[in-house]
Formats: sequence, structure tokens, C-alpha cells
Amino acid sequence: MFEVLVYVYENYWQGDACPELHQLSRKLTAVGFEVEEIHDALVWLDGLNIAAQSTQIYLPAGTDVTLLAGSAPAIATQSSNSLRVYSVSEQEHIGAQALGFVSFLESAGVLPPHMREIAIDRAMAAPGNPVTLDDLKIIVLMVYWSFGEEPDALVLDELCDDTEFRVAH
Repeated sequence: MFEVLVYVYENYWQGDACPELHQLSRKLTAVGFEVEEIHDALVWLDGLNIAAQSTQIYLPAGTDVTLLAGSAPAIATQSSNSLRVYSVSEQEHIGAQALGFVSFLESAGVLPPHMREIAIDRAMAAPGNPVTLDDLKIIVLMVYWSFGEEPDALVLDELCDDTEFRVAH
């Protein structure tokens, strides 16, 4: 499934260039992906699209989407005193290494709470027990993609870097 997601991201990195799911399915079949892989990826992508769309706030035409009620952000910010507690099933399915990476991205200020929650939701919908760190990186990249955002160069490097050959200093 993740090979299909990487292919979709690489070929349709501008989310609006991505065809509808049934048309995408035909294109992926023509490229040579297996039917089961395509089905799993499209079901997963559909869930991602639903989650991303459900976080959007619908405002009257002409409203500045960056500000609501004066200076409040469009998507409510998480309090600095709040704490995300992961359920036992999330801890088991996602794993300590991947949850640690989510925490790293969050503390670096590059994964806002609404995107974190979608990443956790999509990780829970992904195969693997636990989800590998490389698979989680693809999930986070796809969450950015679903919002039409491209992560900055350093975050993109962290998400796409193969850490297997990284030397610790």
C-alpha cells in the first residue's frame, strides 16, 4: 500500500492535480500496481480526504480564513497546558518509535494538533503492527499533501531521509 501512496505523492504532489479515485485506480493499474494494493491505498486515501475535509472551517465568502473573531486562528490552537494521551491500542499499533517521531515533529512546531490527529487516525488505519517509522513518515507527508501544504525543506528532508545509513555524531 505504501508504495502506491509514494507513487501518488510523487506524481500528484499538487493535490488538485490528482484525479478522482476511480480514475486514479485505472492509472495505478496501468502502471502495474496490484489490484489489492491499489484498493487498500484508495480506501486509505478516501479516509484521509474525509478527515482533512472535516477539519476545514466553512466561512462566508470574502472572510479572511486566517482570522476569525478578530485575532483568533481559523483552527483553534491547542493550549500549551494540554497533553495528548495515547490509548493502549494506539501505543501498540503505532509503536514507541513512531509516536516519538510524532512528538518530535510536534515539539518542533511543524505538526499542528489537527494534522497530528489525522496522522494518528491514518496510522491506526494502516497495516503493520507496529507501524514502521518509514511508513509513519509517508503518512505525515500524505497528511501535508491532503491540506495542500508542502512541508518546508528541513521537514521534507526529515520525512524523506533514509535514516538507516545516518551516522550519529
